[in-house]
Amino acid sequence: MFPRFFSKFKYRKGKNKKLSEAVRNIVGFRPVNIHLYFLASQHTSVAQMNVAGKRDSYERLEFLGDAVLGMVVGEYLFKKYPFKDEGFLTEIRSRIVNRESLNRLAKKVGVNNFVEYNPGGKRHNYKYVFGNSLEALIGAVYLDHGFGRCRHFIIKRLLIPHFDLEKLIKSNTNFKSRVIEWSQKTNTSVDFIVQEIETEGHLKEFKAELIVDGNKMSEGIGNSKKKAEQIAAERAIDSIFDKKD
Repeated sequence: MFPRFFSKFKYRKGKNKKLSEAVRNIVGFRPVNIHLYFLASQHTSVAQMNVAGKRDSYERLEFLGDAVLGMVVGEYLFKKYPFKDEGFLTEIRSRIVNRESLNRLAKKVGVNNFVEYNPGGKRHNYKYVFGNSLEALIGAVYLDHGFGRCRHFIIKRLLIPHFDLEKLIKSNTNFKSRVIEWSQKTNTSVDFIVQEIETEGHLKEFKAELIVDGNKMSEGIGNSKKKAEQIAAERAIDSIFDKKD
C-alpha cells in the first residue's frame, strides 16, 4: 500500500479535475490515487518540500517507470521475435526507450499538457523533462493500477500506435559507424569528445561533441558514452552527407 499521508493531500477541485482528465486522455482510464499523478507532473524546479526536507518531484517515480517500461518492452520483443538473439532484442529495445525517443513520444501523447516546471530556472536541465515525466507517469500507473493495466497501457497506448517495429529494424541507426566510414573515404579528420555531465536524480548523463576537421559540428547527450556519441553523429548525418556530393 502507498504511504498513508498521501491520502491527506489537498487539491483545488479545478486543478484536480484538469490533471485527472489529462491523465485519462493519455492512459485510457481515470486515476484512483491522484497524488501519484501529481508527483509524476512535478519537475524539481517546482516540487514542494516534504517533511523529510526533500522535494517531492517525479524522480522516484521516474526510476520505477524506467524499470517497468524496460521490462514490458523487453517482454514484448522477446515474444514477438522468438528466433532473434539477445543482441538484436537489446538494440531494438534501446531504440524505443532511449531518452530522445521517449521525449518525442511524451510530446505526441500529451505529457506536456500536465507536466509542471519552471522554464526560467537556470540550475536545471529541461531537455528531457517530458520524457522523464512520461516514465514517472508509467511508474504512477503501475502503483495505482498494478502491473497488468500498466502493461496494457504501455503496449496498447504507447508501443503499438507510435512505433513501426519493422521500419525500426530496417533502419541503420549506427550513425557513428557511418560518420567514421565517411571520414575514411573523404580523408576527413573526425573525433568524438565525451564527458560526464552533472544531472539531477539517479541517472548519469554524458555529452559527446563531434569534431570535424577541428570544428565542432554537433553534440549529443545520452545515459551512456556510446548513446551520446550516436546522438551526436545522428545530428550531423544530413550535413555530412551533403558534403559528400
